Amino acid sequence: MQIRSHNNSVQKELNSHKPESLNLQSAPPHLKPCTFVLPHGHWPTVLDCLCDSFPAIHRQHWLSRFERELVLDNHRQPIRHDRPHQTGLRIYYFREIANEKEIPFYESILYMDEHLLVADKPHFLPVTPSGDYVSQTLLSRLIARFQNPELQPLHRIDRHTAGLVLFSVQKKTRGLYQALFRDQKIDKCYEAIAPALPQLSFPHTRATRIVRGDPFFLSQEVDGEVNAQTIIDVIEQRGDLCRYALQPVSGKKHQLRLHMAALGAPICNDALYPVVNDAIADDYEKPLQLLASDVTFVDPLSGTPRYFKSELRLDW
Repeated sequence: MQIRSHNNSVQKELNSHKPESLNLQSAPPHLKPCTFVLPHGHWPTVLDCLCDSFPAIHRQHWLSRFERELVLDNHRQPIRHDRPHQTGLRIYYFREIANEKEIPFYESILYMDEHLLVADKPHFLPVTPSGDYVSQTLLSRLIARFQNPELQPLHRIDRHTAGLVLFSVQKKTRGLYQALFRDQKIDKCYEAIAPALPQLSFPHTRATRIVRGDPFFLSQEVDGEVNAQTIIDVIEQRGDLCRYALQPVSGKKHQLRLHMAALGAPICNDALYPVVNDAIADDYEKPLQLLASDVTFVDPLSGTPRYFKSELRLDW
C-alpha cells in the first residue's frame, strides 16, 4: 500500500526550551536555538560542563559548534570554548545531527497567506525537530524554503502519518489560531485503511480513557473516566479491508491508532499497535495507512469558513 499525490541525541537536549530564532549569519536559517542553564559544579570551562551534561555528544562536536559560533551567551554573543564555567549562565546552542538521514518524500503547500500556511505532509517526515531529525523535518524545510523563522505548527501529527498540518506564519496573530485548537473549534477528519468490522454498526463511537503506556512511547487504554473519543465510519469496503473516516473528538497521543487496534482492526502497516514491529517502522514500501485528510474551521481573523482537504490518497 502506497500513498500517491494528486496535484538519539540525549533526551535532555531534546527537551530544552526553544526561544525565538536568532539572526545569526553562522546559523542555518531553518535551525532554532535551544537553551541550557549551566548547573552548579566544578567544571573549569563551559565546554567541560556541556560535555558532562550531554555525554551522547562528542567533545569534538561541541568544539566544532564553538568554532562556528553556534554556542552563545545570554547576550546572544558567541562564547569561546575555554570560557570559565559560571553557574546559572544561560547559553543558546544549535542542535545538529551528524549524517542526518534524508527523507526522500516531499511536502506540498495547499494554501498560504500572511497569517496561515497549510501543508500536505508525506509519510515518514517529522513535523518538528526531535530525536534523529533536525533538518529533515517539515518545520525546518518550510523555514528554509520561505526564509521565515516565525513559522510555527499549530498542531502535530505523527511522523508516520501523512496529511494536513497548519502553520502560523507570524507571531502577532498566532494566538488566534492556537485558540481554535485549544477551544476545540476546529474539526479534523482522518482516513485509514484497516480490516473490516462486520460486527459493528456505523457510525461507531469509541470512548475510552487513554494514558501513557509502557514503554513510554506507547499509549494504552485503561479503566476510568473517558478522556478520548473517536467517531468511526466506513467510507467504502473492498474485500476484507475498509477505508474508514476517523473523527477525533479529543486529541490524545496515538488515539486513532490505539482505538482502531482496540476494536480489532489495527490500521494497516502500524508498527506500534497492537504490538511493536520494528521491522516495518521505516519501511518506505509500507507506510502507515493513516491520512489527516480534512480540516474545517472559521477563520478567526476574517470570519470566513475554511475547508482544506489533503491532495494525498491512500492507495489500496
